Amino acid sequence: MSDNAYRGLDLESRQMVVDTVRQLGKKLLSKENIRKWDKEEVFPEAEIREMLGPEIGLQLLFIPEEYGGMGGGARDCCKVTEETAKICLGVATGFFAIQLGTDPILVGATEAQKEKWLGRIAEGGSLVAYAVTEPGAGSNLAALKTKAEPVTGEDGQIKGYRITGSKQFISTGGYADIVTVLASTPQGPSFFIVEKGMEGFKQHKGEEKHGIRASNTSPLTFDDVFVPIENLIGGEPGKGLKQANQVFGYTRLMVASMGLGAGKAALEIAIPYAKERIQFGTTLSEKQGYTHKLIVPNAVRMAAAEAYIDDVAHMLDGSEDDLQVEGAIGKIFATEAADRAANDCMQALGGYGYICEFGVEKIKRDVKITCIYEGTSEIQQSIISTFRWKTSRKSKGAFYGDMAEEMTALDAKVADAGCRFYALAADALNKTIDLAHNNRLTRQQALMFDLADMMIHVEVGVSLARKACRLAQANDPEAEKFKAMARVFAGEVTQVVGEKALRIAMSGELDAAAAQQHLADIAYTEMLAGRTNWTKDMDRIADFIFER
Repeated sequence: MSDNAYRGLDLESRQMVVDTVRQLGKKLLSKENIRKWDKEEVFPEAEIREMLGPEIGLQLLFIPEEYGGMGGGARDCCKVTEETAKICLGVATGFFAIQLGTDPILVGATEAQKEKWLGRIAEGGSLVAYAVTEPGAGSNLAALKTKAEPVTGEDGQIKGYRITGSKQFISTGGYADIVTVLASTPQGPSFFIVEKGMEGFKQHKGEEKHGIRASNTSPLTFDDVFVPIENLIGGEPGKGLKQANQVFGYTRLMVASMGLGAGKAALEIAIPYAKERIQFGTTLSEKQGYTHKLIVPNAVRMAAAEAYIDDVAHMLDGSEDDLQVEGAIGKIFATEAADRAANDCMQALGGYGYICEFGVEKIKRDVKITCIYEGTSEIQQSIISTFRWKTSRKSKGAFYGDMAEEMTALDAKVADAGCRFYALAADALNKTIDLAHNNRLTRQQALMFDLADMMIHVEVGVSLARKACRLAQANDPEAEKFKAMARVFAGEVTQVVGEKALRIAMSGELDAAAAQQHLADIAYTEMLAGRTNWTKDMDRIADFIFER
């Protein structure tokens, strides 16, 4: 498919929006303002509304052109979300809430509803929220207790619904003008549009939070709130879960981009510090114990996360809509990697990392939420392992087998990007899935989580290897750096795959001979060689990062 066949903006238009966000970081979202909002736990309503106003209009990015927007695609939204998160994850959450709240309208609304509501959002006067989560249901959307009872007119036709129930942890819930609410009708879960000021609809005080304090997170209650039939998204009840599932791949990729932005922001504080901080006669950037423990591994993981996010966004823009698993992989890898990066960067600054002025401790407090909202990491592991196990079996091993073949073919063209080890890891994963299936180990959640970790690392690693090879074949100046990163990450992938395969084989469900045979079958010893020349590669990456 040619690039012209993909949804989204041209590169120049995307860069224009990114540059706009960067300018916001110097003025409207200055460091002084961000620190003040965080300290005082203030939701900057006026500033957020200004970002949506006629002079900036950031929300136009994700609204189709026919409804007054720019028609940006997943690649555009990922990049802009990342840039916003680099400034402040709290503000990014406020902006993301608008995208999230708009999604049910984008995927499920009638043409008349789209014209009305997307047009209104494009005009810039409205904050939007997505109200799905409930106190007792969490990520289990099928366990909804919020009810929407049909109201009939004298002619016996349904003229509206009365909504009763409560929602929890709703981003921008306390300030939203428009709320897309999931409620249970006699035909099943359905999305409705509820507006601020409707009788019986209450937006409560924001929660006090560990991080993202510049965002608002509020409970909502609905006490017999009447909404007209025109506010039933799609005009047909019972379609809510399908509409929610349609956007999970996209929304979770946006959270992955938020994690990526936060992780990069932490590194952008720690790296300059290391180039200036002198200890025992040399800068920290010259010390392997510092660079190879606290900085380089995190830079590699951020590069891997970015490569994977780019791949999935590209697929979304090519009209591949059902990418729930890919979204889950992007979310768990990028956010967990970002959480680790923020922690290590805080350590890297020593005592200064613990001080508010330097900004890393705020990133550390903020980034943890990305591992929780839009489905916790454990929810993602369950999704990934269950769906990929079924896909692997249905394809008779071709799903990961094709990845192994792709990596083997790339290794023949670019021999120094670690592709041989990604091929070994993909093949080992395939065989471990078969082992788990044939011995009914898939009944044990802990072992399924181990499989998920293997799947995540293999798929993310393949994306990084593809990028490194693509750059090498194009003689790109960045090729050497990315090849070194791909080699280092190959060592991490083979280590994770090897350790998890060993845990699964030694779980007690197999006899010792069968377990040992499995380790031989997956070339366990050969995979350990994935860390060959690890120190030299880390040195080389450090040279690039610290401009040594």
